[in-house]
Amino acid sequence: MPYTAPRPRPRWWTELLLLLVVYVAYSAGRLLARGDVTTAVDHGLAILRAEKALLLNAEHPLNRLFSQTPAIGIPADFMYASLHYLVTPAVLVWLFRRRPLRYRAARTWLMLSTLLGLVGFTLTPTCPPRLLDASHGFVDTMAQYSSYGWWGGEASAPRGMGGMTNQYAAMPSLHVGWALWCGVMMWRHGRTPLMKTLGVAYPLLTTLVVMGTANHYFLDAVAGAVVMGLGALATRPALRLADRLRARYASAPSGPKSPIVGAGCETSAGERIPGQRTSSAGADDSTPAAAR
Repeated sequence: MPYTAPRPRPRWWTELLLLLVVYVAYSAGRLLARGDVTTAVDHGLAILRAEKALLLNAEHPLNRLFSQTPAIGIPADFMYASLHYLVTPAVLVWLFRRRPLRYRAARTWLMLSTLLGLVGFTLTPTCPPRLLDASHGFVDTMAQYSSYGWWGGEASAPRGMGGMTNQYAAMPSLHVGWALWCGVMMWRHGRTPLMKTLGVAYPLLTTLVVMGTANHYFLDAVAGAVVMGLGALATRPALRLADRLRARYASAPSGPKSPIVGAGCETSAGERIPGQRTSSAGADDSTPAAAR
């Protein structure tokens, strides 16, 4: 039987507070999930070996193209540093305003997947390609073109704030995961060909950007898609649980209630308005009341 729990239009201020709490918790957890650098490098090299065994090597040609062609590399760096902070909230606002019945499930999917990504950062700290030894053939385009943007040599963080980001939180790629979520929302709920085209193009372009800028491996992007898939599977059970908890606490009694519907008020023969009686006087008063 399909899930048909009622979904009233959410209040914007409670949604904003909820998303802010989740994002702060995610950002703090991402920083606290910093692992040993040696372990992170080992994980990065293991991914490279796995990709080599699978005959996958999209990162190197893309990174050469981005690093040797500023007309491609500079816009790609701007995209990497900003779009996930702009497009994802924009899609959330669009859903809230134009598709309120779909918003709650979409928001829950995004939040659950983000928290699953945090688990991945904690369990598998991973050195991105740009931080590997130069002998592996990668160029950090964010550092190469840093004079064109607000970022420095430490990921996409503003200059002087590199310590506020975890550069080894590469597996999974939530850049790709969030872009995939945006793409699905635009494709599923957009009504124009342009919106559906953007829904396909945005996650594909994001995947190329994260590899070309040497911020992620291809398998990081795959892991980002997997995390979003797991979040999608967990969304309906999470909504059911939330509805059950809401119903339980909303229906909880607020105080003692009389077992009698009239709370002790009974109507005798000939009375139009019930009167309050005690149990001890009920039998004695019945005769006079009937005689009136």
